[in-house]
Amino acid sequence: MDLVRQVLDEQVLDRREEYMGKVDGIVLEMRDDGPPRVAFLEIGAPALARRFSPLLGDWIAALARHLGVSDGEPLRVPPARVLEWDVDIKLDLDARDTSAMAWEHWVEDRIVRRIPGSGASSGKSTKGGK
Repeated sequence: MDLVRQVLDEQVLDRREEYMGKVDGIVLEMRDDGPPRVAFLEIGAPALARRFSPLLGDWIAALARHLGVSDGEPLRVPPARVLEWDVDIKLDLDARDTSAMAWEHWVEDRIVRRIPGSGASSGKSTKGGK
């Protein structure tokens, strides 16, 4: 399997088939007695930013901690939690129980809810057109 082409940047779904983000990083375990193996898939802005620059990744992680978005670490998913490797990667996790959507929740709580008419402040959903 070509990890970079077939896994990195692929969409990730939870067990309810809800979007969790994309695979932003792959952590390999180096072994003396065999080839490297995948230890974790990483999901989150710090992992994505580290692909461009370690300094940028550290800055994004510090920003997330400073703003209270998260602990600054990407979500690390062991391969044993992968249910399907298909067009999308389906995990045996519930996105609501992870930090995968931390930035989205922070933006919704701190920005979107303050926009008049957004519907978010009243608890009403804007889906469905009614």
